[in-house]
Amino acid sequence: MKVVIVGAGNVGMTLARTLSADSHDVVIVDRDEAVAARLTEDLDVSVVRGNGSRPDVLAQAGVVKDGGVDVLIACTDRDETNLLACWLAKRAGVPRVLSRVRDLEFTDTPDWAQDLGIDVMASPERSLSREIASLLRFNAAVHTSELFNGRAGSFAFHVEKDSPICGLSLRELGQKYPRLGAIIVYVEREENGQRNGFVPSGDWRAQEGDVCFVVTLHERVVNVQKLFDVERQKRLSRVIIVGGGKLGTNLAKRLCSNVPKVETTLVEKSLEKCERLAREYPDVKVINGDGMDSELMKQLGVDKADGVVAATANDELNVMIAALANNNEDVKTIAVVRKPVYRELEDRLPVDVIVNPNRTLANTFLRYIRYPSSAGMLSLIDRIGAEMLEFLLRPGNPVIGKRIMDLNLPAGILIAVIKRGGRYLVPGGGEVLQEGDVISVFAMAETMPEAMRFFKVD
Repeated sequence: MKVVIVGAGNVGMTLARTLSADSHDVVIVDRDEAVAARLTEDLDVSVVRGNGSRPDVLAQAGVVKDGGVDVLIACTDRDETNLLACWLAKRAGVPRVLSRVRDLEFTDTPDWAQDLGIDVMASPERSLSREIASLLRFNAAVHTSELFNGRAGSFAFHVEKDSPICGLSLRELGQKYPRLGAIIVYVEREENGQRNGFVPSGDWRAQEGDVCFVVTLHERVVNVQKLFDVERQKRLSRVIIVGGGKLGTNLAKRLCSNVPKVETTLVEKSLEKCERLAREYPDVKVINGDGMDSELMKQLGVDKADGVVAATANDELNVMIAALANNNEDVKTIAVVRKPVYRELEDRLPVDVIVNPNRTLANTFLRYIRYPSSAGMLSLIDRIGAEMLEFLLRPGNPVIGKRIMDLNLPAGILIAVIKRGGRYLVPGGGEVLQEGDVISVFAMAETMPEAMRFFKVD
């Protein structure tokens, strides 16, 4: 497949590196000469220097009639450049065009994408605000990912020394909590200074320090959380967000709309922006100030908050703000970072959770390239490189009428959730699959093609 990427920032670089490793023919368009030189040295890609919204530049990348380009991804930090590049590519006959947009108005309705002929218009701020809101609601979780449009999800929890799950095998867990309605799909464990991951078998026993990725329905998360942290069960009532940009304001709006009686405070340095935000979001307490001002944060009750989210445009500042708020172990601290280096430091920083909007966006685009016909039903658990694919069991599928335990699923492939009519369930091994079931299958990214073949998914 030939893929043209407009923009060689963090998102473009991540896409280029992954797609090149997947043996796709990748062409990157970027204006920066130094970036272009580094790309040709580091990656097996072609580079075109210039403005990706200009027809002559895109033509050099192959974006012309019968140019052989299968996909164009526009992911610069300028909406106008991305939208025009996609429009020009569609007019040139490129089958699929994907655009990053920062202005949330573009993704409020599908009209903009449809009118411009853009197949995917994605805002990392919108999807990341959903993830952060979920992390705050279920405050023992260190990672979340939505399934079935938010009806279910995957949640990662640490096993503590006093966790009720500690010492139990997977088989014993099912016997002790038969109505839990959850499945542990993956475990991270540190051994000899290295963190390794695996899909647990029935004999696996939870150890202190394990990070367990659990798939369950949203209404059951609170009960699942109790197995890992019996103390973090209080209702979310007070959140402080530092940074009044698109992500911070979208998160504040989401919390006020979706979480009952939550007191949301938004701290922003720009007085002009504060005045505008106070008019637009009357339910949010907007404060003009600096999140690094310890006296101000004390006055705002940072030590009594349930969550502190550092969402400014500066990675280092966000890490510092979250680390300072982390003095109180009852406060869930979340830092927004964009540089990929922070992924390597996640377990070493004094911050509860690190989230990266660029990684979220890159994964959104990757799923549309890898599984174009099923992309709307695919969720990525990016931290562990796993995927959850939802698909319908159509008449004649050979798994219909069989118990899950009798399927002899390949190692590492699990059925995590079933939608049956209007019901959602996390199945046990004795569950019989039925025609019309929509099942969500868990597998590592490299194993998902095998899972699709097993279940006869196109």
